[in-house]
Amino acid sequence: MRRGSTVHIVLVIATILVVVAAAVAGVNPIRQNINLGLDLQGGIHVVLEAVDTPEAPATPEAVKGAAGVIRTRVDQLGLKEPIIQPEGNNRIIVELAGVQDPEEAVELIGKTAMLEFKNPEGETVLLGNELKDARAGLNPNGTPEVHLTFNPQGAEAFKQITTDNVGRQIAIYLDGNLLTNPVVKEPIPNGEAVISGGYQSLEEAENDAILLRSGALPVKLEMMEKRTVGPVLGEESLQKSFKAGLIGIAAILVFMIGFYRLSGFIADFSLVLYALLVLGILAIFQATLTLPGIAGFILSIGMAVDANILIYERIKEELRAGKTLMAGIDAGFTRAFWTIFDSNLTTLIGAGVLYYFGSGSIKGFALTLSIGILCSMFTAITFTRLMLRSTARSQLITNPKLYGA
Repeated sequence: MRRGSTVHIVLVIATILVVVAAAVAGVNPIRQNINLGLDLQGGIHVVLEAVDTPEAPATPEAVKGAAGVIRTRVDQLGLKEPIIQPEGNNRIIVELAGVQDPEEAVELIGKTAMLEFKNPEGETVLLGNELKDARAGLNPNGTPEVHLTFNPQGAEAFKQITTDNVGRQIAIYLDGNLLTNPVVKEPIPNGEAVISGGYQSLEEAENDAILLRSGALPVKLEMMEKRTVGPVLGEESLQKSFKAGLIGIAAILVFMIGFYRLSGFIADFSLVLYALLVLGILAIFQATLTLPGIAGFILSIGMAVDANILIYERIKEELRAGKTLMAGIDAGFTRAFWTIFDSNLTTLIGAGVLYYFGSGSIKGFALTLSIGILCSMFTAITFTRLMLRSTARSQLITNPKLYGA
C-alpha cells in the first residue's frame, strides 16, 4: 500500500478516536457550564403593578421604562436569560431562574432607587439622575463604601453644593432612608462622592451600587404576586426530553449506517462532532438552556442529518453516472452545497426574526437553533468531506455500494 494511502487511513482512524474521546471527556465540563432556565431548575415568578403617584403617573411609557430599569438591575446581578415583560398597561412580569437568595433579588428589583442629597434645612439639592457611575469597594480601614461619579452637569451642581455648605452636613438618602450625613470639609470639584459608614457588608454596598447604576424607577411599583417555582416539572420534562433525544439520535445513527453504509458511519461521527460543537459553544458562553432551547437543538440535529442526506444522494447520482469515487464525492459536495446553503439561510432568517421580536424562552429557541444550523453546515461541508475524501484516497474501501450507491 502506498505511503500516502497509509497516511490517510491513520488520519481517518485518529480523527474518529479524537471525536469519541472528546465526546466522552466533554460531557461533565459541558454540563457544569450550561445554566438551566426557570422551567428546568426553578426560580421565582414576580408580578409588579405600577401605582399612580402625584409625582409619577403610571403611564404605559413609564411601565415600559421601569421594565428596562429592572432588566438592567437583573443583568447587574449576573442572572442569565431572565424573563422581564410588561403585561397589560400597568403590570410587569419578572421570572428569574437559579436565584440564590429570592428575597434579596425581589427586594432589589422592586426598589425605586431614588437618590437624594439634602442640605441641613432638609431641601433636596441634587438627585441621583445626575449620576454617571456607582461602584462598591472597601476603604483603607476595610469598611464598605460606594463611590459615586457624576456626569458633567451633576459634577458642576455638586461642586456648587459643597462650596455653599463647607462646614455643614449634606445628607444622602436612598428611597427616603438616610445612608450617610457627612460634614463637607471643602468644595469637591471633581464630581466624585463617597457613601460610607452605613453598610454592614460589601454585598450590601454592591446592591446599592447596582440600584444607583441602573437608575431610579420612573414609576412606583407594588408587588401583586410572588411565588417560588419548583423544578419538579422541569426535571421530569428534562428527563423526558433527554430520553426522547437519545432515542431519536440512536434511530438516526442506525438509519444512516443502514441506508448509506460507510458514508452513514462517517455521518454519524460528524453528528457527534456537531453535538459537541453546539454544546461546547453554549458552555463557553454559559448560556441558559430552556425546554424551547432543547427543542431548537433537537430540530437543528434533524437539519444536520438532512444536510448529510442531500450530500450523499448527490454522490450516489454521480457514482451511478459512471464517475470515479473521488470525482463523485467532489461533484456531490459541489452540487449539494447551494441547496444546503439556501435551506439553512431561510431558517436562519426565521430564527433571526424570532430572536429580534421574541423574548425569554423564544429567544433561547432561536439562538440555539441558529448555533445548531451554523455548526451543522460546518461539520457537513468540512468534516464529512474531509473524512470521505481521506477514506477514498486511502483506497481501502472503493466499492461504490459501501458509499450508498
